[in-house]
Amino acid sequence: MIRRRDFLQSAALLSTLSASGIVSAAEQAFRGPARPFDYAVLKGQARALASKAYAPPSKLAPRALQELGYDEYQSIRFKREDALWADVEGNFRLEFFHMGRGFKEPVRMHEIVDGQAREILYRPELFDLSRSGITPRSLPKDLSWAGFRIHTATDWERDVASFLGASYFRSVGNDTRQFGLSARGLAIDTALDPEEFPRFSEYYFERPSPDARTLVIYGLMDSPSVAGAYRFALTPGAPQIVEVDAAIYPRKAIRRLGIAPLTSMYQVGENDRRMGYDWRPEIHDSDGLSMYRGNGEWLWRPISNPPLLRFNSYFDENPRGFGLLQRDRDFNNYQDDGVFYERRPSLWIEPKSPWGKGSVQLTEIPTVDETFDNIVAFWNPATPIRGGEELLYSYRMYWGTQMPVSSNLAEAVATRTGLGGVVGQRRRYFSWRFAIDFKGGELATLPERAKVEPVITVSRGEVEITSARPLKEIGGYRAMFDVKLPDESMDPVDIRLFLRIGHTVLTEVWTYQWSPPAMKDRLLMLQQAGH
Repeated sequence: MIRRRDFLQSAALLSTLSASGIVSAAEQAFRGPARPFDYAVLKGQARALASKAYAPPSKLAPRALQELGYDEYQSIRFKREDALWADVEGNFRLEFFHMGRGFKEPVRMHEIVDGQAREILYRPELFDLSRSGITPRSLPKDLSWAGFRIHTATDWERDVASFLGASYFRSVGNDTRQFGLSARGLAIDTALDPEEFPRFSEYYFERPSPDARTLVIYGLMDSPSVAGAYRFALTPGAPQIVEVDAAIYPRKAIRRLGIAPLTSMYQVGENDRRMGYDWRPEIHDSDGLSMYRGNGEWLWRPISNPPLLRFNSYFDENPRGFGLLQRDRDFNNYQDDGVFYERRPSLWIEPKSPWGKGSVQLTEIPTVDETFDNIVAFWNPATPIRGGEELLYSYRMYWGTQMPVSSNLAEAVATRTGLGGVVGQRRRYFSWRFAIDFKGGELATLPERAKVEPVITVSRGEVEITSARPLKEIGGYRAMFDVKLPDESMDPVDIRLFLRIGHTVLTEVWTYQWSPPAMKDRLLMLQQAGH
């Protein structure tokens, strides 16, 4: 929002910036008027927005842009030589995404210099549109942007992070330069109908000093249910760190609010072969949800591709961290030499202040396609969300293959499932086998005859044929057991497992939700097994 006094100040500011050489004459021609800006100003703007009814954008991308095919839209390229800050010394540059296809809502971009923000105006000549079928002259003069991506001095060719679509953003793991799962600014009513997707309608970029190692970005969020002000501070490295400060202003009561939401993909893996018709053994960006609870307990929840939508809550108070991880880093388990799933980054969320009571919530959505992100995890506060409040959250995000914190206990590194029973003996009933491999901690140092005990609990059914034995191939232990069901119900079965010697806990807690097959499928599996 431009105020009258800002117009009066802009001319003086322009002359000052031009004289200091900070803003070139060409840049001045394609910037809006200057106005004072800092995070407090942005929070005030968000609070003011939330006090009014939501107003959706009045101008969307022209129909010709919205109707672009996938390849046509992907052919639109921002001209690298025109990147923001390409003409100044420094460690960061920004390139912008063109509106089109599914990205039809305008996103305004601003640069901050010396506490003054000026809008970066759209120009079609910044893009190569030659292969898209769109002519620059056919585009309206007041068109805007769709998003942006960040490049660093270590490799100007490949981006390290991008913000595009609603409040989605993602970063590479700098140790692999590979994208994978995504994050969001906020999730609203996930797994409810309808789900709401808040969007960042404006971004502000602090021009970094030549030797700056951190890039600061601000985002203004707007949505039917909330407005919000966000501050992101991105520091490249391994892992890549993004510090997030969020001020959220609900317009009304919200049924399910998701703080620090993570979005990933799981189609098929060693513990879930339901969609295993592909030639590749495993297809996923993440293989589990890790949680470091407020009481110090570590949980590992393998994720899956369920036949029906599945929603789980893990209650906690002042969580120490959670994340969607890709623990399996062995190419042989994926065999994909195109997208290299074993290189996909993990993402860990670390609260910077106490979050109180709530739950880490996990949604698993059925999918038949690896291009569909079907896994969502976030923190949901226990206190009901009402309109007129201010909610403040601060947290760190770590993107990479090595997370900043880990347990000194052994971790679950593989989960496999299949038909239960004893090989060579007739199966008189249906049961399901679970085999979980643990590695790390004290397991490799245990004597050969150590009395390691698997501690197993199930929400229903009977546990049988239990064992825990050394697995020398990985320097760890394998726990195995069957679950025998009491009836034909297909209701999910919740399972917990950890290993111990006496009262000494050796491993994190492996927790799982198994969806039993229908009775006809149980009988079919027994028939195929020769019974």
